[in-house]
Amino acid sequence: MNPHLAPVTVPDPGLLPRVQELCDLADPYAHGPAVDELFEAAMAEIDAWHAERSPFFRSLRERTPAGQRPLVHANFFKRHEVLSIPRESVHLHLTSSGTTGQKSQMFFDEWTIRSAQRMVARIFERNGWITPGQDANYLLYSYEPAAGLKLGTSFTDNYLCDFAPVRQVAYALRHTGNGHDFDPFGCVEALRRFAEDDAPVRILGFPAFLWFTLERMRAMGVEPLRLPEGSLVVLGGGWKGHTDRQIGKDELYARVTEQLGIPSDRIRDTFGSVEHCVPYTECERHHLHVPVWSRVFIRSTRTLEELPYGERGYLHLVSPYITSVPAQSVLMGDLASRRPGAECGCGLETDWFTIHGRAGVSRNRSCAVAAAELMKGMS
Repeated sequence: MNPHLAPVTVPDPGLLPRVQELCDLADPYAHGPAVDELFEAAMAEIDAWHAERSPFFRSLRERTPAGQRPLVHANFFKRHEVLSIPRESVHLHLTSSGTTGQKSQMFFDEWTIRSAQRMVARIFERNGWITPGQDANYLLYSYEPAAGLKLGTSFTDNYLCDFAPVRQVAYALRHTGNGHDFDPFGCVEALRRFAEDDAPVRILGFPAFLWFTLERMRAMGVEPLRLPEGSLVVLGGGWKGHTDRQIGKDELYARVTEQLGIPSDRIRDTFGSVEHCVPYTECERHHLHVPVWSRVFIRSTRTLEELPYGERGYLHLVSPYITSVPAQSVLMGDLASRRPGAECGCGLETDWFTIHGRAGVSRNRSCAVAAAELMKGMS
């Protein structure tokens, strides 16, 4: 068994039995009235958990009108450290930003981070992407590990390497001893080298870096490559900081197929954040379906009222998995819209959503923004 699929137990089984039951569900896209009832029961447990342990959340809950769910804006975590566990119970500390700018400080106990990793593993398992008997070569469009680096994206991309044994790994953002620099020539060279090997290639990380690598290949006159069968692209982090140069998903995927030989159904985007680690992964039709362990709402940018299917508003993410920080109900700065599962046609019946970009102009930065700075003059 992959270690990320191993059982994990909530901090207090007596207080959180429904949280345990919900997070133990193995089908990432289970649905129906019984599942909905279990989800609401788990949310009631986790709300009580945080109200008992976090003065901040207790106050927020008391000031929230009856019948409404308290929510916290993701930006709150850029300015405040709030925990529902003792400091000595912190198993992992991650941040959402680069070396400058505001950072979300998120703290995880062992249950929370292992539970989130198990969600990823179950989605990979459902897609057939866990291959313990097949090595893979990795090109990671993320930060090369360095002492003291706590970025969530670097952590995520490195544990994704656990799903297929590593033969070789190359990083797009190389550690220089004084930060990180984007290395487009190294990326091109790695792809050329991997194309000569027989192991499938797994490309993970920021889509902007992959696009600029493809552009660099064209500028260099590099002929289209044919990466080995079974190669996989799993993207994440968005185009923040490069909206003026962003291209559509369809064009990016078409270029990956054209220049690297990877078919469209093996190219998937994802959505997630250090404030809300539940994984949202595209289906084969490239829609972000909501997994069983979370719920997604769209809220008015004026009133925060819930909006119906099809309308754009703030993305509101809800999940009872997190016991370490009161981030079980987070309002993101992303604009999104939601659709019913049946409108996708892939066979999954849970709702799916589309990200339309960030709301307004913000000084807040993310991993993608910090990484984007490294690309200046490099493409």
